Amino acid sequence: MMTTIRPIRNEEDYETALEEIEELWVAEPGTQEADCLDVLVMLVEAYEAEHYPISTPDPIELILHVMEARGLTRRDLEPYLGSRARASEVLNRRRPLSLEMIRKLQTGLGLPADVLIQPYALQPYSASVGEQVRALAGANDD
Repeated sequence: MMTTIRPIRNEEDYETALEEIEELWVAEPGTQEADCLDVLVMLVEAYEAEHYPISTPDPIELILHVMEARGLTRRDLEPYLGSRARASEVLNRRRPLSLEMIRKLQTGLGLPADVLIQPYALQPYSASVGEQVRALAGANDD
């Protein structure tokens, strides 16, 4: 069986290509069917990249996902992010990742720097109760 390879221009072409890929999946390497499978897979990947793009993950979501997948704790991140408090600030989006943290995460955990450097939202700073009391006491000294 030799499939005629055509560009994928719409959803119908896409679905047809997926069905043909499924039929060719068991093709022996080096055969015309295997070559056809390779070309169809490339066409499908190009169509999906254009019509179903996968956005770059949020840096903190990536770190949290890796922690869960590898069974890591916040303590395990201390060598990469600094103290336990610093790790907490980063993971709670109170402090941005520094260039040094990104380098350590890339080298130590193999995380992609191109994802870690992406901008992400930080939580607005909220002073602790103690800081608020001290600030108010200082304002009353005037």
